[in-house]
Amino acid sequence: MRKVLWLAVVAALPTAWAADDGFTPLFDGKSFNGWDFYVQDGKSSKRTDGQQTWSIKDGIIYCTGKPNGYMVTQKEFGDYILKLKWRFPADSKGGNSGVLLHVQDDKFWPTSVEAQLFAGRAGDFWLIYPPEVKLEVDPKRQDPKQPRHYFRIETKEPVEKKFGEWNQYEITCKGGDITLVVNGLLVNEGKNGSLKKGRIALQAEGAEIHFKDIEIKSLK
Repeated sequence: MRKVLWLAVVAALPTAWAADDGFTPLFDGKSFNGWDFYVQDGKSSKRTDGQQTWSIKDGIIYCTGKPNGYMVTQKEFGDYILKLKWRFPADSKGGNSGVLLHVQDDKFWPTSVEAQLFAGRAGDFWLIYPPEVKLEVDPKRQDPKQPRHYFRIETKEPVEKKFGEWNQYEITCKGGDITLVVNGLLVNEGKNGSLKKGRIALQAEGAEIHFKDIEIKSLK
């Protein structure tokens, strides 16, 4: 009996440790509590219930990508590590989306720093919009055709997984600094940003995309 009890305790330990890592879910796996929804309305945005674009099944957020818009936290955050997983459907051609950091308003698109999710470019930075939004990124990686776009750091290993497989973003925001890690690879860094706190948003930008395991850890 003692051996059985000991084995039961050992089996439970990893779960206990995982629950004590300091991360708090931003998505509870079954509802959109704590989130608001906006869609494009001409050159501005309007608030909606999100049902046309966003849905939940088996702990996964399904985004149709249409119409263009975003779901955004009701709370503001500053100095944190954000983790989330995303994938494009296996039978898709990928597409566009992004994680918007330090969201300041409800514009379309809102004032923020975008951690890119465009298929093949996850980990790029987009500033929305200079000169109000500033972030110091290696100028060698600035897009010559679009100055507010900074390419990710080139790596020897593939950054993104095949369509249908889950990718993980780990985003660290500390003061005005932002670090992006995709599937364990450091892919971008920005320093001394003009935005230091705000809401967090996920984009609907024309393509079906799925999200899960959205959680945050305060660094304060």
